[in-house]
Amino acid sequence: MEITEVRITLRDEPKLKAFANITFDDDFVVRGLKVIEGRKGLFISMPSRRAKDGSYRDIAHPINNEMRQRLEKIILERYEEELENSHDEFSVSSNDADDEFGGESDYDSESDYDAESEFDTEEEKEETEETSEEDIE
Repeated sequence: MEITEVRITLRDEPKLKAFANITFDDDFVVRGLKVIEGRKGLFISMPSRRAKDGSYRDIAHPINNEMRQRLEKIILERYEEELENSHDEFSVSSNDADDEFGGESDYDSESDYDAESEFDTEEEKEETEETSEEDIE
């Protein structure tokens, strides 16, 4: 599976640094990935929805660590490129994601995001912790 496009939308928020859309084989797009600033640096959060109990559940995510690393690498590279290109032109309102993602994001504020809830099982979390820095305050 080839990653054929990555689009980055920068954000001006303390922890949420960008949204990303990623296209596979020019045929399938996943929208709403997030670049998050954690205690140990940047990491990628998969698109998620809030469950009835208030936790977040991924609606799309890599099945294995190799794919997670691949996604993280290319998205963070494109994020850095976008930052370099934007320099002084960067002024984004925290509500500007509506146009790019077809509605309001599930990420309402820095206290609204819980990286621990990205995983269905403890085993799934442990598999991805090796390459992702999920710990945010």
